[in-house]
Parts: sequence; C-alpha cells; structure tokens
Amino acid sequence: MKSFQNPIIPGYYPDPSICRVGNDYYLACSSFEMDPGIPVFHSRDLVHWEQICNAVSRENGFHVERNCGVGGVMAPTLRYRDGLFYIINTNFADKGNYIVTAKDPAGPWSDPHWLDDVPGIDASLFFDDDGQAYILGTGNVWDNGTGVKERGIWMARYDIERFQTAGEPVTIFNSALRGAASPEAPHLYHVGEYYYLIIAEGGTEHYHSVVVARSKELFGFYENNPANPVMTHRHMGFTCPITNVGHADLVELPDGSWYAVMLASRLIEGNHKNLGRETFMCPVIWERGWPLFSPESGRLDWEYPAPDLPEAPVKAEETFDHFDEEKLRLYWTTWGTAPEGVYRLENSCASLQCVRQRPDDELEPMPIENVLHTDHFAAFLARRQRSTDCTAACQMHFVPKDAESAGLAVVQAMNHQVHLQLALSDGKPVLQAVIVTADYNHPPYIPGFEGLTTRRIVAQAPWEEEDVVLQIEMRGQTWKLRYGKDREHLSDLATIDGSIINPEKVGCMCGTLIGMFATGGGADSSNRADFDWFELK
Repeated sequence: MKSFQNPIIPGYYPDPSICRVGNDYYLACSSFEMDPGIPVFHSRDLVHWEQICNAVSRENGFHVERNCGVGGVMAPTLRYRDGLFYIINTNFADKGNYIVTAKDPAGPWSDPHWLDDVPGIDASLFFDDDGQAYILGTGNVWDNGTGVKERGIWMARYDIERFQTAGEPVTIFNSALRGAASPEAPHLYHVGEYYYLIIAEGGTEHYHSVVVARSKELFGFYENNPANPVMTHRHMGFTCPITNVGHADLVELPDGSWYAVMLASRLIEGNHKNLGRETFMCPVIWERGWPLFSPESGRLDWEYPAPDLPEAPVKAEETFDHFDEEKLRLYWTTWGTAPEGVYRLENSCASLQCVRQRPDDELEPMPIENVLHTDHFAAFLARRQRSTDCTAACQMHFVPKDAESAGLAVVQAMNHQVHLQLALSDGKPVLQAVIVTADYNHPPYIPGFEGLTTRRIVAQAPWEEEDVVLQIEMRGQTWKLRYGKDREHLSDLATIDGSIINPEKVGCMCGTLIGMFATGGGADSSNRADFDWFELK
C-alpha cells in the first residue's frame, strides 16, 4: 500500500488553506514579513507538491515590512468559484484585509481589493451550493452576558462582485472550551444537512488545536462538538516530536473521502522548533454527523496510507543556484519589500547592495494604525530551512569598507540570528562568526513593547582575498561555520549551538531562513556583494 510522509510541505509554510478544482489541488500558505508573499502550491495526488507562484508581489502592489518576523501577511484562505480563484488575507503591514483573484492559480493574481468593511483577523470566504458568497472573520464579537465582548467568530453575506459585505455581521460561535485563547481561522463547509465550522483555538503554539461546530441554519449559533478538540497534541507533553497542531482546512476527494491539512511543528533535539510551522495532512472520516480526524490514532502521525489518487511526482526542488536566469526561482524570498536595485541578477551573480539597514536592526513596536514605511527592509536574499540537517554554502566577491559586512545569515524571528560575514576589524578584512540575540518584554504587536538586541563576535580570522566560499553545516543544533578559497579547501571558524537562536520565547510563528546578506552597517553605500552561486542541500 502506498503511503505518504508528514510534513507534506516541509519548512516554514504555515496556515495552509486548500481547495480542489477537478483533479487538481491547490494550497496557499502564510509568508509573514517575506516578499514575495503567499506561496501557492499545486498537486495531483495530495502527496507531491510543487510551488507554482507567489500570489502577492511587487507586480500586484504588494508591500510588507521587516521587523520582528511575525508581522505582515498571515492566515490566507484559498477558494474557487465559477472559473476564478480567490485568496482572502490580512496584511498587517498595509491596509488590513484584502482579496486577490486569478483565473489561473499560477498567476497573474489581481491587485488587492481592500476590504474596508471587514474588521479583525483571519477573514475567510465561503461559497454555498447556490453560489452565494459569505465572509467570516475573528474579533471581539461575542457578548459573554456581562456586556463585555470576547473573541468569537462572525459571518455576513458578501457581494463577491463588488467586494463588500451585503448584510450585517452575525456572531455564530465563541469557542469550544470556555475561555479558550484565540478562537480564530474560521473555515465553513456545507456537508449534507449541516454547515460545519472549523476553527483554530488555544493559540498557535503548544496549546493549539482544531475544533468543530455545526448548525442546520447558516446564521445559527453553532453547536459545539462534545468531542472537541478534534485534533491537538497539547495533551501529549512538551517533548512530543510533533507539536503546535492546529489551523486546519478540509478537502473532499472525487471518491467522497476527506483529508485535512493543518500546521504543526517538528521538535529538534526534543526542545526547539527551528523549522517553524509546517504543512501536515491527515485523513478525515465522518462519524455520527461529525468529522473524525486521523481515525484510530486520534493524533497527527508521521505516516498515513496515501489517498486513492494516481501518483503524480513533481520536479524536485533545486538545491543549487547559479543565478543565470532572468528571475529568481519561486522559493527565494527577501525580508521586507526592498526598492528596485537593492538586489539584482547580473553577470550570473546575485548582487546585493550595502544598504544602511541591517538584518539585525533593533526591533520596533508595530503601530496600531497602518503607516507604510519604504525603508523597513533588509538586503537579505534567503531560502527556508526545510530539513533538520542541511548545509548552506555560497561563493562571494566582496571588498568591505567602513562598517560594511556581507555573507551568510541564519535568521529566526525576534532578532535571533547567526552571521558568517566578511567585515573590517581595525581596518583589516576578517571573517567573523556573529551571534545575535534579543531580549524583550513581549512581542512588538503588543502595546508597550521594549526590546534590546545583543551582537557577539564569537570567532574571527584574517582574510585578504576578495573572493571567499562560506559554508554553514547544520546537524540538528550543532552548526559548523567554515570558509575557504574553494569548496574543497574549507577551514573551521566556529562551532555554534543553534539552540541559542531558537529559544522557547522565539515561538514558532516563523521558521529559519538561510541566505545571503549585505549591509552598510548604518550608512547607505553603493558598494555591493556579489554571490556567484548558492547551495542549500
């Protein structure tokens, strides 16, 4: 019997939303402060997935800002109706909730239709059997009987042609557990005589869960499933190798079987979530009028029998980039929306400008009112870490001046980073291993944020050449930083404990990014670092 392995999309691809059109399956994920945003994947068998586009980019007016890593774009819902694909999403670095559309899920996607009348987070679309559209969202909408509004789920009729609500919002659910944290991420389905509401609950880390409620009336107050939560690992302890399970979306196959995609995190060495939240999948059956996730085990497992679909392998993701194409491959990302010219492909190189911004600039409070900044970015071109064991390497041509530096960086959220860089020390070029950590009272999106970033040079060696090969080998949390004239002759610079930049307080909203950076260290410069190739294997 064929089987599939979890996660089905490894690496920092959280908040999956899925839809089927005929025999094709499409899936969209969150991208937070990364540009371009909202990666979209395609599959014919639900097992092998290939990225086909990024739904939002500079081509359709996308703007996102570099700060803590956990702002920006999150929790998309992907749906299809009458020849058109829809993604509804929230961009905290711009005007809030919006919808983009496409006839072809590989793009191009439309400019954003901003939803001025849709408040809150995690907005979702639902198309009923008659084609009528509805919009759902999360906010302080449920009256607990004392006059105090608590977090809950609301829904309203929606005019999908005009991109505006067509009726008053109605509160349809609060939470499965009394006083549950963060009921959010609603998805609605019409199955048989019931409407089923699936939401996330408990917060997106250890206490995360999937819960379900139902109603025969679309705008009824939904009946809580007495078996809730229908999927969680929070009762399995803090050393369970799969954790943070929640935020599910359902899909029905042509044969009437069902599957759920959801996010979860893999622990590294029993304690750390370097890879962030990844996309997992499990079978779902219907029993006594309710969906039953992962029947028999009741947990999210590493392996399941594959769906009864023809196997459709996809092209393996590239491990080596020569930068000799006109555009970057779809898996590349930058941190924040950078102006034209900060990075460019030329002469079979990826060239990064030494801008004044650093990858480890101090964290800033995230404003309540959306004010767009054009200078909140880093010259950082990166890929997601997708395996607990991997090696990143590049060849760089760079002559540092003043406070400039460039090289390889491993970046986690909340200013936790490792740099292998070429810089000046006492006026002479040296290769340095730098550890960046941050202390703060709470995340920047909570009022009253205060933080302090600390940078430590833990090793350095003289380097007089203009060209250097840099390598970071990651085996679990043991990272070896190396350098040399070519790949065959590398010297060790430092061995670093990767858990330093993956403490519990970083959480798991985003996963590790590995890539190339350049900075002027506080001053703009026309100097550039040129990268002849990059490998992540």
